[in-house]
Amino acid sequence: MTEPVRWTRAAVYPDMWVDPDEDPRNTDGVSPDGELATLLDYTASYRTTLLMKCEGLDPEQLARRSVPPSTMSLLGLVRHLAEVEREWRGWVSDDDGEPALYGGHDADFDGAVADRRVVDEAYANLAREQAATDAVLARHPDLGERLGADRVAVREVLVHRIEEYARHCGHADLLRERIDGRTGQ
Repeated sequence: MTEPVRWTRAAVYPDMWVDPDEDPRNTDGVSPDGELATLLDYTASYRTTLLMKCEGLDPEQLARRSVPPSTMSLLGLVRHLAEVEREWRGWVSDDDGEPALYGGHDADFDGAVADRRVVDEAYANLAREQAATDAVLARHPDLGERLGADRVAVREVLVHRIEEYARHCGHADLLRERIDGRTGQ
């Protein structure tokens, strides 16, 4: 495999993923008011970033592993984040939660194979699980409210969600650059 050359399509700032006026994460420059709105804004931004890192790749590229022994791939990250969205709902539920989407330990990464059906299913699962988690959390706007068997605060779930997406967006930066040289922002 030949080493990819670093590249970007941005013209304003050549080290950025896209130009500021084309970036779907950019707003009018005004940050949201309030803690809840800020947490939701960061969540939306990182979710969009993950999708941007996967944009324009075929199933083989999405399923391409990083470096041995890691099983991490962009497709694996999409599947993993769908899985954890489902898990977070279990944190705030009084019941046992829903069964895992992909099975046991690391099945989200191990099952990330270069197949269009697997890719389409992963994106559909991610969108569905995100919407379901958003709907559950929207019923609890008090960030200090404690939910579930472990009495976890809503704030903790929201902050943990941001942390999880941010960490994996960092992984996605490196994975994407290894695939085709595209650098992140």
